[in-house]
Amino acid sequence: MLNVGKIEEGFVLDHIKAGQSLDIYHKLNLDKLDCTVAIIKNAKSNKMGKKDILKVECPVELLDLDVLGFIDHNITVNVIKNGERVDKKFLHLPKEVKNVIRCKNPRCITSIEQELPHIFVLADETKEVYRCKYCEEKATNRL
Repeated sequence: MLNVGKIEEGFVLDHIKAGQSLDIYHKLNLDKLDCTVAIIKNAKSNKMGKKDILKVECPVELLDLDVLGFIDHNITVNVIKNGERVDKKFLHLPKEVKNVIRCKNPRCITSIEQELPHIFVLADETKEVYRCKYCEEKATNRL
């Protein structure tokens, strides 16, 4: 049995699809923060079969919920204070994401104007489709 100690202040990302925790670690820029991170891969789950879990010991304000919701809105965020869970946040698809993915259209203005942010807007919530704000190019991947 694997035993990962509890954290005093931070957050636990639960219900991550198996194998995606490292990608989420990089997308949330956790590698650039000076904090303790535990990555648990392929944990047993009754609901999902296998899942990944991220335990991060740092202020929850450093977590970008929009980026996380864009990657996978089924992830749950448990907020930890004084070693106890004080809040459980459920994610939603954000209306807009900035500089999370890059536009692949070579004719898009973001290919020419390098300093422009890559902004994608939620075009179809039921199909979870995002499109470039500038050229309407469909986002090809979420992670």
